[in-house]
Amino acid sequence: MGATSKSIQVDRQKIVLLSILAAIVAVMSFLSPKFLHISNFQNILLQLAPLIIIASAANLLMITGNFDLSIGSVLAFSAITHAFLSKQGVPIWLSIIVCCVLAVCWGISNGIMVGILNVNPVIATMGTMYASRGFAFLIARWDGGANISAGLPADFSDFGRTNLFGFLPIIIVFMVAVVAVFIFVEKKTVLGRYSFAIGGNRRASVLSGINVPGVTIALYSLVGLLAGFCGVVQVSRVGSGFPNIAEGMEFDVVVAIVLGGTSMLGGSGSTAGMILGAFIVGIAANGLNLLNVPYFYQTITKGLLLIISVFTDQAIRRRG
Repeated sequence: MGATSKSIQVDRQKIVLLSILAAIVAVMSFLSPKFLHISNFQNILLQLAPLIIIASAANLLMITGNFDLSIGSVLAFSAITHAFLSKQGVPIWLSIIVCCVLAVCWGISNGIMVGILNVNPVIATMGTMYASRGFAFLIARWDGGANISAGLPADFSDFGRTNLFGFLPIIIVFMVAVVAVFIFVEKKTVLGRYSFAIGGNRRASVLSGINVPGVTIALYSLVGLLAGFCGVVQVSRVGSGFPNIAEGMEFDVVVAIVLGGTSMLGGSGSTAGMILGAFIVGIAANGLNLLNVPYFYQTITKGLLLIISVFTDQAIRRRG
């Protein structure tokens, strides 16, 4: 009976999210003739792809009752490091591997602090956020400026700008692949089952023999890996390394995840819901850009979306 009630609750959440998404699309289509253009939808996907890739792992992490505020900074660290190493003559493929490994190390440090040392996730990941962003600015300074753009190899942008079949950006392909992997992980693997168990009742999970610190470290590592990989792809697409890239991205990820129905207390959530939440955020932002709405109004809208999503989630849970 409990499982049936939970399934009905999830279905209600998805119906609400789809209704909100449909309403936003309808309103923006009416207000802006450019909104329904294919090129605009491609822009939306390009903007959302890094967020959805990282949020796929961050969503499973939040299901355990933890979260990561260092996402944007780790992405920036990996981006600027990739530009720096490539400029120093390190082969592109090796630089990508090194940056992803370093990003995993940031994730492991978060996992150790939260999972083993029992540091509050806010404090632990905020420390990593400041440290990794600081290193990003420091690396740019080592290169002699505020960013790294001149002197990069001629093939530096090839990876990020690759289009499959001549029209499909590689970052969108990665997004689809990562989403498919995490839907499988969530529903069919031990890691997925353990994540829900830990979020539902951490103490009971420990008593039942689940390696809670190990799962926590693994999930933080995955978040770090995907943030690092997206940093590499983003800097490759742009063709320049900026240490202030992805500022505030961690909050976009949290908004998408919570809007998608994942509880910040842990124990419930889904990758599918997160995707709907991300599209609501992304399409709303895109529409506001097309309407030339000032940035600070967009920030207010994002905050209101988060507040509304939390109240909606609570209302659905009470009814369930």
